[in-house]
Amino acid sequence: MPNLLNKIFNFLYPLFRDWGMSRNFASYTSLVINIAIMLALAYAIYYIAKFVLVTLMAVFAQRTKTKFDDYLVHNKTTKYTAYLIPFFFIYKAVPIILDKYEYWELMFGKIVGVYIVLITLWIIRTIFNSLRDYLKQKPEYSDKPIDSFIQVIMIVLWIFGVAMIISTLFGIKRGELLTILGTLSAIIILIFRDTILGFVSSVQVAINDMVRIGDWITMDKFGADGDVIEINLTTVKVRNFDNTITTIPTYALSSDSFQNWRGMQKSDGRRIKRHVLIKSSSIRFLNNDDLNHMKGIQLITSYIETRQAEIEKYNELRGIDKSLLLNGRNMTNLGMFRKYIMQYLLDHPGLNKNMHIMCRQLQSTAHGVPLEIYVFSSDKRWANYEYIMSDIFDHVMASVIYFDLEIFELPSQIGRLDR
Repeated sequence: MPNLLNKIFNFLYPLFRDWGMSRNFASYTSLVINIAIMLALAYAIYYIAKFVLVTLMAVFAQRTKTKFDDYLVHNKTTKYTAYLIPFFFIYKAVPIILDKYEYWELMFGKIVGVYIVLITLWIIRTIFNSLRDYLKQKPEYSDKPIDSFIQVIMIVLWIFGVAMIISTLFGIKRGELLTILGTLSAIIILIFRDTILGFVSSVQVAINDMVRIGDWITMDKFGADGDVIEINLTTVKVRNFDNTITTIPTYALSSDSFQNWRGMQKSDGRRIKRHVLIKSSSIRFLNNDDLNHMKGIQLITSYIETRQAEIEKYNELRGIDKSLLLNGRNMTNLGMFRKYIMQYLLDHPGLNKNMHIMCRQLQSTAHGVPLEIYVFSSDKRWANYEYIMSDIFDHVMASVIYFDLEIFELPSQIGRLDR
């Protein structure tokens, strides 16, 4: 290679001298022509390299089963590689052409060297982008924060690349440059604070499996409520259910609290936990007429008969005076209503019977007695889940009247003004 370049670029000066040109004129004329030849050859090499590499890669990608080479074509890896080849040629040719111009040889050599470093980094970046795209279409990697790891690798490579560029431009030895960078580490940490925090958080997220792409997360602090669509070194992007995009700093996932619904999505049911407020003044004991009337409610007919027989036997054995309903053991309309709701939930086709099913009474409040339903719907899809929950509470609120109960409601403003 060097001998060939010497033959190409060193024949003009002697030829011009043989033609009777002066030393300076022959030198400058040959220099200009050699530069023009070098640029022409570099362009020709680039054109040939681009045609050969792009064509071969396209043909190769079509004939192979793997999609990785298709992503290399898509990310233009071969195109940027074709840029690199002519600059290697220029890097070798410049010392020969500018042999007698040491200053310009040094300057052009540095510029070409810097360009080679930048192009090399860009080629590596396209390869990693292709690897990212390839892994993302693999089911086992589709939910992994691949962007974060690639960004970390690229940051390290860029640091070394910048070190090489500075070393090339200013003639600083790489060991001395790394020592200087170590001294300036405090400033570097300050500048790249978010990046460093994001890197640490990305490692924690990946190791602890805190968040995956596709997870539904809720983070009230940032107004996020939706699916994770991207995890990179500094940010996590969440597509909310109203189709807006919320950007969360990656380090916030390890420093702040958030809710990940992945466990619910992988479980056998989605929880329904909601209550109605029963007006406390409507709660009372049930007499025999009330019980006979409620026996018409099929879900609790057998329960009423069995329970009524047990209570009557208990009161009779102890000689309880039932002229006053308060004496002895009694059933209440709220207790009967709870039993009815429990039977209704056990018969509901939309609930998972292998998970908790409860209808419980909570601590009384100034607004009434909370009656809470705690169950799990079999269908976890949002729309269907909401339908099942609404269906249950439609029935609950419509049923209270049959047990002579009332649901608490705050009086309206109009009612207050009338009074």
